[in-house]
Amino acid sequence: MKYLVASMLVAASSVAAARPAPVVSIPSHDGFFDNIAAHCGKAYEGQVSVDNAAGPSSFAGKKLVMHVRRCNERELQVPFHVGDDASRTWIITKTGSGLSLKHDHRHKDGSDDKSTMYGGHTLDAGFANAQSFPADQYSKELFVSQGIPQSMGNTWQMYIYPKQFTYRLVREGREFRVDFDLTKPITPPSAPWGYED
Repeated sequence: MKYLVASMLVAASSVAAARPAPVVSIPSHDGFFDNIAAHCGKAYEGQVSVDNAAGPSSFAGKKLVMHVRRCNERELQVPFHVGDDASRTWIITKTGSGLSLKHDHRHKDGSDDKSTMYGGHTLDAGFANAQSFPADQYSKELFVSQGIPQSMGNTWQMYIYPKQFTYRLVREGREFRVDFDLTKPITPPSAPWGYED
């Protein structure tokens, strides 16, 4: 009898432990996440509004499109197409201690680029319309290994308002910004490289 009771207790505790942990978040992070998720399935065209890098930009004269492609309660996948280049996907994730932004870079065959999954994590509450993602440790080490230590100071920022979404990169001496018009949805592009429709 004791063995039966013990077995039942073990079984009951294993069932209880199998329940996934809840996703915890704060209102400003939820608001920001939800503001982007409200555009799920839609795509928008943008333009570079600031780029102070010397030399020709790889984005010059190319159609820029963001596509809020996949959304669930924990993650948003937002491909960023630059002309015919479908190598970039922004991944925004609720981590339980804030929001993470990662840049998933792929080659045309779907394989990972050597510079992929860099990004950062929120350090404060931010706002429902604006969040900042300073470079995380993985990214800093990646940048040093690739000979671009100046990128260790990167902070990525995203702003979302009813009429505009902005992606911005800032560090000492560097600013890059793309603004997308949320008032004019366009036909969504095909899946980004490494993903399926």
